[in-house]
Amino acid sequence: MWRWVSLVIVVAVIGVTLHAQRMGVIRNGSQPAVNGAAETFTGHVVVQPLFGATEHTRASAGQVTFAPGARSAWHTHPAGQHLIVTSGVGWVQAWGGEKQEIRPGDVVWTPPGVKHWHGATSMNGMTHIAIQEQVNGKNVDWMEHVAETHYAK
Repeated sequence: MWRWVSLVIVVAVIGVTLHAQRMGVIRNGSQPAVNGAAETFTGHVVVQPLFGATEHTRASAGQVTFAPGARSAWHTHPAGQHLIVTSGVGWVQAWGGEKQEIRPGDVVWTPPGVKHWHGATSMNGMTHIAIQEQVNGKNVDWMEHVAETHYAK
């Protein structure tokens, strides 16, 4: 009798574990895109969420499309950020550093706490995938907008 009870418990635990470990597919377009908020972006920006943090992971990602001249405000990430440029031509700049051009296939790493901005050039749109991790439930600290005179330098 105890063998059967033990077997049933083992099978139930394995079943729950396997269910919790199932692969998932988030279908393209299944999460609505949103316009970038005026408080955190300049110009027309569309953010397409790709995946969010879960109970097992801290990472989240989104596809961000910037119209020509559009850009993020200055900001930092508590665990850093990777950008993967997928189309167009853009710029990225760390506080006190030189503005750098980025193109499709480029991967940008911004270390934790580094103040920076990124966006399209003045003449070309740009799309990138942004991947960042949460620390204490937060993945970004937004700051002031990039001044037009600074962007144009």
